[in-house]
Amino acid sequence: MSVHRAIVRSGGGVSVVLRPTPSPGPGELTVAPLYAGLCGTDLQMLRGLRDDPAPVIGHEGVGRVAAVGPDVPDAFAPGTLVTVNPTHPRDPGFLLGHNVDGLLQERTLLPASAVAGGMVVPLPESTDVTLGALLEPLAVARYALAELRAFAPRTLLVVGDGVVGHLAVRAARPVLGADVRVVLVHRTETGRVFSRRSPHPADVLLLAGERAPLPGPVAALIVTPRDATVAALEAVLAAAGPDVVVDLVGGLPPGAATPLLPGVDLAAARAANCGGLPSPARVTATARGRLFGHRGVSGGQLRAAAAELARDPARYRDLITHRTGLDGAARVMRRLARTRDRTVDGRRLVKLSVRIAATEGDP
Repeated sequence: MSVHRAIVRSGGGVSVVLRPTPSPGPGELTVAPLYAGLCGTDLQMLRGLRDDPAPVIGHEGVGRVAAVGPDVPDAFAPGTLVTVNPTHPRDPGFLLGHNVDGLLQERTLLPASAVAGGMVVPLPESTDVTLGALLEPLAVARYALAELRAFAPRTLLVVGDGVVGHLAVRAARPVLGADVRVVLVHRTETGRVFSRRSPHPADVLLLAGERAPLPGPVAALIVTPRDATVAALEAVLAAAGPDVVVDLVGGLPPGAATPLLPGVDLAAARAANCGGLPSPARVTATARGRLFGHRGVSGGQLRAAAAELARDPARYRDLITHRTGLDGAARVMRRLARTRDRTVDGRRLVKLSVRIAATEGDP
């Protein structure tokens, strides 16, 4: 039996181990990941804040088809460059890196439901695989901005300085127009210092609790960890006034609510839009403004993000602050499981890109 290397969570720890390499069955295929990223939800799993069962996490990245089972379409011939859409809009049994083993391993088996459902997305050979860790989060940011564009905002308020927040700042003007005013709210002063030194900073850099003028209409994008999303929403509603539309990208616990929006199930409002469907997104109108959210993106949005990264890679590349292989990634994951301090090897970590094997595109 062949084996492959994988970063595995077990007993509260993280280690690189050898795992049996499965052979794909009917309708299935295996992918050899090239580059994968570490996400905020991955950190929540490492810290025990989520109970997702997959021992191998990682849902952001690119790879090549390694093997296919019977009845797999010819579009997925071995060697095809692909990304994997982690969120199936119709099958809750497929959530890559959460309840299905993810990309932080040398081989990932994808079930027939994912292949038939369009979750495996072929990419052009011109794709810069070294930016693969940014592809899915950029698709999320661009999807959010495209939905907010319908409200013609004068101000974009981004709450959360993780990678999706930074990507939204970088993509704001290409999507919303040159005149939009962009405000980014950070969790820590260290995060604000990173933004200040960035080649593409927001117009206004705030810490949580600080205020700045917010000319309306205001579009707010909340990209916080799930344990901070409700507090962030309440702060936005208090600061922005009733002429606001809020997109909840950050996770929420089931039944999450706020007295500022009586009777509104926040988690249900977010779950109403999944995998890029429906389009346009369902929006909840309240006395304090309009509210929606979304989980995941469509295959078309992933392809559009890949095209944007190919068109203007310099606008985004510096957000990959750390690069390493599987062993180095396991070390970083063990550290981040113990602390919310995002300083790794003396630098603020925004996005960790994991090189799964010696592959094309290596520096």
